[in-house]
Amino acid sequence: MNIVVVIQARTGSSRLPNKVLLPLAGRPLLQRMVERVRAASRPSEIVIATTSLAADEPVRDLARSIGVRCFSGHPTDLLDRHYRAGLEYQADAVVKIPSDCPLIDPTVIDRVIEHYQTRADRLDYVSNLHPASYPDGHDVEVIGIDALETAHREARQPFEREHTTPYLWERHERFRLANVLWGSGLDLSMSHRWTIDYRDDYLFLVAVYNALHSENDPVFGISKVLALLNERPDIAAINSYLSGVNWYRNHLAELRTIDASMTRTAMRNPSTLLY
Repeated sequence: MNIVVVIQARTGSSRLPNKVLLPLAGRPLLQRMVERVRAASRPSEIVIATTSLAADEPVRDLARSIGVRCFSGHPTDLLDRHYRAGLEYQADAVVKIPSDCPLIDPTVIDRVIEHYQTRADRLDYVSNLHPASYPDGHDVEVIGIDALETAHREARQPFEREHTTPYLWERHERFRLANVLWGSGLDLSMSHRWTIDYRDDYLFLVAVYNALHSENDPVFGISKVLALLNERPDIAAINSYLSGVNWYRNHLAELRTIDASMTRTAMRNPSTLLY
């Protein structure tokens, strides 16, 4: 089975421009992200999917420099970009992992992919997001290429195109869906924010990498990060006011499988956020 991990990445983030190229432990954030995906054992191929815009040439340059395949596609239609990247690399299944997850644990990637691989004859989609349980920033979604083709052909609403997979997980009556919960029994999805969208998210990631990254342990896992945050609550506090903030909050009226408990707005006045 050809399992193609597609890491979507662009420089044009409106809230934190060029975030994928910001330095973490001396290397671009996107490179640190790729290191973690490469440490997983299940993927057949890793592809950075960027836009066709000239502004994203630095992303293509980085992909070439670290020996990762790169696909350039639609700037805002992520469903189209994932589908066409899957076709380009003859995927049986596409794994969607956004580039804002530079602390993702490779064992989580393997666990979600394995769940799909061992049940591919009876599943169209597997994720660890519905409901979420891992710390935010461990997003893994596996989509069979036939289901992805159907979504690509039929999805019409802008948020379905921008976010790739809502068309699938909103239609459980049509598609065979599964979810992988964190085996720890914990749910830290709304309390631990390890993703990057704002400047304080970046400062949090820098603090974690400065404390834990080393040549002997470049891909430290969930347990080490949790231990660090228990010892250093000052690090946890850097972006804690953003915990639970995600794109769902803008589409609660349109989403059937998401409710208000799965998202929130920033606990600080939005005017104080550094974009």
